Amino acid sequence: MLAQSDFLFELGTEELPPKALQRLSEALQEEIVSGLAGVELSHGEVQSFAAPRRLAVLIRDLQLCQADKQVERRGPAVTAAFDGDGNPTRAAQGFASSCGVELEQLQTLESDKGAWLVFRDEQAGARASELLPELVCTALARLPIPKRMRWGSQADEFVRPVHWAIMLLGDEVIETPVLGVSSGRETRGHRFHHPEKIYIAEPAAYAPLLETEGHVIASFSERREAIRGQVIEAAVRSGGQAVIDASLLDEVTAMVEWPVALLGNFESRFLEVPPEVLVSAMKGHQKYFHVVDVQGALLPHFITISNIESRDMAVVQAGNERVIRPRLADAAFFWQQDGKQPLVDRVEALKSVVFQKKLGTLYDKTRRVQSLAGLIAQQLGADKPLAERAALLSKCDLMTDMVGEFPELQGIMGRYYALHDGEPAALAQALDELYMPRFAGDAVPVSAIGQAVALADKLDTLAGLFAINELPTGTRDPFALRRAALGILRTIIECSLADLDLQVLIAAALEPFSDVIKDDRGVARQLFDFMMDRLRVYYANQQVGHDVFEAVLARRPTQPLDFAARIQAVTAFQRLPEAASLAAAHKRSDNILRKFDGVVPEQIDVALLSEAAEQQLAAQLQDLTARVEPLLQQRDYGAALMALAALRTAVDCFFDEVMVMADDVAVRDNRLALLASLRQLFLQVADLSCLQDQGHD
Repeated sequence: MLAQSDFLFELGTEELPPKALQRLSEALQEEIVSGLAGVELSHGEVQSFAAPRRLAVLIRDLQLCQADKQVERRGPAVTAAFDGDGNPTRAAQGFASSCGVELEQLQTLESDKGAWLVFRDEQAGARASELLPELVCTALARLPIPKRMRWGSQADEFVRPVHWAIMLLGDEVIETPVLGVSSGRETRGHRFHHPEKIYIAEPAAYAPLLETEGHVIASFSERREAIRGQVIEAAVRSGGQAVIDASLLDEVTAMVEWPVALLGNFESRFLEVPPEVLVSAMKGHQKYFHVVDVQGALLPHFITISNIESRDMAVVQAGNERVIRPRLADAAFFWQQDGKQPLVDRVEALKSVVFQKKLGTLYDKTRRVQSLAGLIAQQLGADKPLAERAALLSKCDLMTDMVGEFPELQGIMGRYYALHDGEPAALAQALDELYMPRFAGDAVPVSAIGQAVALADKLDTLAGLFAINELPTGTRDPFALRRAALGILRTIIECSLADLDLQVLIAAALEPFSDVIKDDRGVARQLFDFMMDRLRVYYANQQVGHDVFEAVLARRPTQPLDFAARIQAVTAFQRLPEAASLAAAHKRSDNILRKFDGVVPEQIDVALLSEAAEQQLAAQLQDLTARVEPLLQQRDYGAALMALAALRTAVDCFFDEVMVMADDVAVRDNRLALLASLRQLFLQVADLSCLQDQGHD
């Protein structure tokens, strides 16, 4: 058995970006593990560590040396290696020289195809200590760092300045330069609790020593769970429950090495301000966790995570309370001042804010959305005047001081201000739903007025930017058009808005830009195709097969809910044992009809059906058509395809026993008409020729 030892690599830096810490840690582990696989060094468990000032990886039971390899190089054929007198040719001598041996040390490889000179040798494996420096430096160079920095007079670059490095294999140091420092075996503890160096005797001692001596919990996951437990405990002491947002928990975990939870308080008078504002101030600005009662109402407490264990924690608590008070006071002031002017009085102010220089101001956009929202509301059977007024007020909260300070509250504050102004509750809800879904996995609008306004707003943005040819490119999407398109599709599908047709909506949204669209780029089709690309992503995320999506897309349904019904039906059909055979028949029919250079009759002439197999298929096709047509009209595509699955035996027999391209022109054309009818029946749901064989018998 090959010798093994634990390996530890640690990189010590200035404080790393909190939101990037986890990603950097995971990437470092992946790159090192991948590098070890590339040099064929086996190992056991891998553990990564990530704290504000360090990234580390611990590899258990790392193979200390590569296995020896048998090397075999084949040279020239024996006939080319020696002349007629048996003397070596230049080819033989050159091959021996390239292998670094004398000609006599070469061997002969014989097979039924001939004989060749061959060089065989045993190559000793390289030691891990020789391979690890380059492997680690390569891993660091490949980390996902958008912008690297230099420090001092160093030529090296990293996300933050590097101060120390550990590279320890067993109890031996691998000395090598790493980003401007020389690797050793000493780490650093907490910046304040233990700034002194800590001697690491062996890799396994790393994490325990840092925690017990250095006041650093190096494991990201252990630190996160410690914070979670402390936050929950602190909230219980306050008489409430902590609301622990996962992303905030991760961010705070990345900011501290030695977490200590502190419970703080603020004046109850601030609870008169909408709770979302207070929570935004606490979470966004101060990274505090908020506390609620059993009904979910906000309590005048917060929990902060300190990075030090102070001798007088009351002073630290008072400091945090002193910091949050002005922010909450500002929020209360904004709430009071904004409420003095109703939203409707802010409409004129929208004329001073440019939405996009070629598309006008927010006022211009609001007027376009107002018209489109009214149209959509009519199609949804909703209150058109109410939808139009909601659209008119939809951007007014952007002109308030509160949203100016807390832009993430746009829409949410619109709802509060609308209710304060005495607007209908349905209108206020629509203002909150305007931006839904705000992010992946977010809820879609649930009210009809909210759906109408949200769809109109996103459609107008898409139509306007496509009209002026400002399309997303690569990762660049400044107006979040991909998110807008996906939001439209999700809203229509997940809210079952059956009457909404994308082509109709796109045409209506593009109408105000008719004077901007100067060329014949086919903007409407371009936008429709863009949305289909987003729909492809939507279904891919739901594990819908690519072939299923393409089968439905081939029919280009323009109503997203209809598209969804077809997807569901084809997915279920594909699981049937008949699916593969019928898909193959559909593809075969396609090929035959595509290659035929003539006109296929629209009707089948029963008198020309001479073979039993074609008579059976025609009869069954006629019977099923009568049964399936009503199902298709009801968009019950699943039941329609289940019924059509009964055609498998007749279709198989037809292709086994009937020659479609008969010599008799009339018979041939009639059989082509039969195939066309079969194909057309399935095409009313999807193009089954796109489906891949799922392995059914």
